[in-house]
Amino acid sequence: MVSHLKRMATPKTWHINRKKNKFVTKPAPGPHSSDISLALGTLVKEVFNYAATTREVKKILNANSVKVDGTVRKDFRFPVGIFDTVEFSNGKHFRLILNKKGKIDTIETSKEESSMKPAKIIGKAMVKGKVQLNFYDGKNKLAEKNDYKVGDSVMLSLPDQKISKHLKLQKKATIFLTSGKHVGETGKIEDIAGNKIIYKDHNGELVETLKEYAFVIGEDKPLIALDKK
Repeated sequence: MVSHLKRMATPKTWHINRKKNKFVTKPAPGPHSSDISLALGTLVKEVFNYAATTREVKKILNANSVKVDGTVRKDFRFPVGIFDTVEFSNGKHFRLILNKKGKIDTIETSKEESSMKPAKIIGKAMVKGKVQLNFYDGKNKLAEKNDYKVGDSVMLSLPDQKISKHLKLQKKATIFLTSGKHVGETGKIEDIAGNKIIYKDHNGELVETLKEYAFVIGEDKPLIALDKK
């Protein structure tokens, strides 16, 4: 399997120097699609500048120095996507987000905040009498209650993936836009009609967007930081 791809052919969401070298590490198939994720090696080497070569990246990862969502990861091609948290052995914690240019970006977070993660529900199924929630990042979880709806989000504790809060896609919910011309913006839902959402942005203006672009991240306010310190 090819472990690299040409930089000029990478998704537009990748915030990398496309003229630095000819090739860049290709994320392995996994929990995130390539348009909302970067290979762990690319993060270590090109985003955080903790390594100069892929060999150095592998050495760092093999030393159990990096955790993604609270779990040690050693594969330099492991895909790390939006809202995932990355923890380094130097005590630094980061979360991946999409900035207002639609690029994958990182923000530094506290240790406490890095232990939780919002997860959007994109599907449901019945498994052995329980409801299985399918999340945007490829993960799934069995739930006791059936009051979750596609489009809602949950807050997960890390690394045990326990649901700590149910965030409903409804009026007054706080959302983050993951696509469209308003990508990277946050706002409060004012109305929902069919596949459209009307939300109020930070300037108090009403904006219409597609429901599928909305990622619920809180009720009265965001439950995670979304701005650089």
